[in-house]
Amino acid sequence: MTANAAAVSPDARSFDMATAIAVGVTVIAWASAFPAIRAGLTAFGPAELGAVRFAIAAAPAALFLAVTRPALPALHEIWRFAFGGIVFVGFYTVLLNFGEMTVSAGAASFIINVNPIITAALAMMLLGERFPLLAWIGTLVSFAGIGLIALGEGSGLKVDYGALLVLGAAFCNSFSTVVQKPLFKRHKALTVSAWNMVIGAIALSPVLPNGLSQLAAANSEALFAAVYLGIVPSLVAYGSWAIVLSRLPASRASNFMYCVPPVATLMGFLWLGEVPGAVGILGGVLALGGVILVNLKR
Repeated sequence: MTANAAAVSPDARSFDMATAIAVGVTVIAWASAFPAIRAGLTAFGPAELGAVRFAIAAAPAALFLAVTRPALPALHEIWRFAFGGIVFVGFYTVLLNFGEMTVSAGAASFIINVNPIITAALAMMLLGERFPLLAWIGTLVSFAGIGLIALGEGSGLKVDYGALLVLGAAFCNSFSTVVQKPLFKRHKALTVSAWNMVIGAIALSPVLPNGLSQLAAANSEALFAAVYLGIVPSLVAYGSWAIVLSRLPASRASNFMYCVPPVATLMGFLWLGEVPGAVGILGGVLALGGVILVNLKR
């Protein structure tokens, strides 16, 4: 089977069951990443945690590429693959990890969720995608909801220089989404994701020796967090996100990320007994309602 035959049509925009499952997996996995990162940072440096995380993810990704032997990128595509690995994996991870050292979880989730707004604007300018008025209204409603979730933490939106790092991570996500979207015309979603893992791990490899030293001395909670990050929010979620992006316009796909903070709040309630306040619950309703608005009649 050729890459062209295997790839999903770039015009495929139906929200079928496979797409819904991929969205659900991505949202749940990335919602769990924020507390896992905080747990990992108790024993690892921000860059070292990223290096260990993606070294774990890159091993099965490289095996997948070796076994499936997908078509190699064309010359004009190489920079897009490199961009995904270096920016979407390397820069995004390091910036977010450093940012989470000083920014509260609520503030971080608020800042990182400028990503759908940036992505929609870039997709309109660079990919020619349509994003109607109702979708923009839904986006702003969701963004307002995320702000309420952040305020619902009780500590307000207290930010410092770490906020700029988290904002930088959001830009990395947005630009990578738009840059890699054309790859799905010729390549399978999992192939793109696997290359991201491998290239990202190589980009982070200079700090891997320090990460392995910290791994040897890590407590069980931090060790579990590093392994979990490598498998679920990285290997699994990056793959499911690539499937979503291959099936939906970039602007619409990124909007589903507004579901991450409400799901993270629900996970905190179910797993840790953390009861959200009324403001946080209202924020979650608005965030999910905005996503529904974006997907009406689409």
